[in-house]
Amino acid sequence: MTVMIRRLADGFAVLGGVILLIIVAVTTTNTSAFILDRIAGMFGRNVAGLPGYEDFVQLAISGVALMFFPYCQAQRGHVAVELFVDRLPQRMQRGLDRLWLILTAGIALFLAYWMVFGLLEARSDGAVTSVLGWPVWPFYSPGLASMILWALVAISQISGQISGAPQDA
Repeated sequence: MTVMIRRLADGFAVLGGVILLIIVAVTTTNTSAFILDRIAGMFGRNVAGLPGYEDFVQLAISGVALMFFPYCQAQRGHVAVELFVDRLPQRMQRGLDRLWLILTAGIALFLAYWMVFGLLEARSDGAVTSVLGWPVWPFYSPGLASMILWALVAISQISGQISGAPQDA
């Protein structure tokens, strides 16, 4: 199961990277259209930008931003202050590490819990984007799944099933 969790975290990061590339491509296209429109304007012409560009970017980035958290946790890539902890005995370091992993898992599950309510509220309100008219609630799903996976990675690290403990680095 832990290998599956680790691969899932890797997969989320890769998918997040692909979505970021799409966001960059759409942004580049829209920016190019803006520049071309300025140039074409000198000749009495116009070049339209992408309709709903802002809607797409807003929805895509809201989900993709959280997709990197599980991978970052699996890599122990979060900020850690080790100025005085390095001087503590190994047993105490491991205890503090477990405490922070428990806290991290708890926070991730807490955020997932509230995201469920946000998703349900957006769905019941019929919230849609202003230009494209896309429903907002499905775009909660990647973030919700990411929070749950983030918690699973931290829980696996507590039990020592996923490597990446500070002493392993």
